[in-house]
Amino acid sequence: MRMVIATCEVDYAGRLSAHLPKATRLLMVKADGSVLVHSDGGSYKPLNWMSPPCTLIERDGEWTVKNKAGETLVIRIEEILSDSTHHLGVDPGLMKDGVEAHLQALLADHLDVIGAGLRLVRREYPTPIGPVDILAREDVGTVAIEVKRVVEISAVEQLTRYLDLLNRSSKIAPVRGVLAGNVVKPQAKTLAEDRGITCVTTDYDELRGLTDPTARLF
Repeated sequence: MRMVIATCEVDYAGRLSAHLPKATRLLMVKADGSVLVHSDGGSYKPLNWMSPPCTLIERDGEWTVKNKAGETLVIRIEEILSDSTHHLGVDPGLMKDGVEAHLQALLADHLDVIGAGLRLVRREYPTPIGPVDILAREDVGTVAIEVKRVVEISAVEQLTRYLDLLNRSSKIAPVRGVLAGNVVKPQAKTLAEDRGITCVTTDYDELRGLTDPTARLF
């Protein structure tokens, strides 16, 4: 990545035109070819940018960036205050805490959050259209549990299809469904209840033992 701090003005021409008057800004040229113009404010969003694939042509005091669509970004540089290049290497990507796999594992170990007396059959229980996150037994039958960070209508539809297949098996029927997630959208809850599916709101930190549920006021 190349980072240049310079006093410059910027003109963009494409679907519309835009002008940034002269000021000190950060110019970033990334390894993927993208060029970004940042100010000292505005959080993470650049003032202007050109996404790859594009070409950068440098002349004395002027950068011209063009893409395949014919858009042009012209940066006229009056003074360069800093110009440095750094090799960042391969980025491993964002490792999210609390993803569905973690929630699934935690819920499998704490089935009492879903309901009393549940006994784990297995995680990733296979069906012809994909695995159910958790299958558990209760005294009167079986429970299919689908785990989402955010439970939306698509999750209701997914679990409905699983239940239709699972209830065809005399070995495990009857099977009822439970949707568990940190957030349950109101529309999803309404549809789930209409189809006899239970929704359970989970607390990820509580499952990990990071909070004390007895310390709550309500």
